[in-house]
Amino acid sequence: MAPGLATAAMGDKDVARMVSFGGACAKCELSGRKLAGAQFMGANFVQASLVGSDLRDARFVGANFSRADLSRADLSDAQMVGANFGAAVLTDARLRDVEAPGVNFGGADLSRADLRDASASGGNFARANLANAVLQGAELSAANLSRTNGRSANFRDAALTGSNLVAGIFDHASFRDADLTAANLSGATFINADFRGADLQSANIAGVDLSRSKGLDQDQLDDACADGSTRVPAGLVAKACHRGARVRPPAPPRPPAPPAPPARPRYLVAVD
Repeated sequence: MAPGLATAAMGDKDVARMVSFGGACAKCELSGRKLAGAQFMGANFVQASLVGSDLRDARFVGANFSRADLSRADLSDAQMVGANFGAAVLTDARLRDVEAPGVNFGGADLSRADLRDASASGGNFARANLANAVLQGAELSAANLSRTNGRSANFRDAALTGSNLVAGIFDHASFRDADLTAANLSGATFINADFRGADLQSANIAGVDLSRSKGLDQDQLDDACADGSTRVPAGLVAKACHRGARVRPPAPPRPPAPPAPPARPRYLVAVD
């Protein structure tokens, strides 16, 4: 364990002025710590416990937090570059205004998490649990939400351009005023999902059962790309795309290069 991490694990919980964490701290116990503004540079925190910790404005650069427990942690305004939160527990966590383009949340438990106005273009949420999560106003263009559990999630005003929702469960979710341009909804379920005001331009709804969805109108379905097996609410008609109607979804951001380790690592902790 790095010297700074050892001090944090042993002493006062107020470590808000910590400069940097690096090295390995797998399975560390840092629950309830005040780590606002901390920097995690290439650090290994696999299966670490940071339950309820204050991580506001923290920076996660090339850090590995897979299978870590960050339930109830506050990561508001954090910056994540090349970070891995695969299979992490983030239930009831706050990730408002987080910058996380291309970050891996695959298989993570984000149930009831607050991701309002988060920026996660190209992020991987495949098989993640987003049940009852709030993603209102989030930037999720080209994000992978395949096989995601999005029951009762709030995607209102979210940007989901070119996103992949294949085989996800979005029953009772809200997509009101969301941008689903060129998104792929194939194989997903949307029982009682709300699409009022959503943009479905060139969205792939082939084979999708939208018959029990709410808020759809004919103009939306005219813009989408259906097929003969698409089901829609009574009184509406789904139509196939005309040639050339599809648009190319935005490419996800390239993964960043891992940070170069400093020549002589320093781990500093200020303890009152």
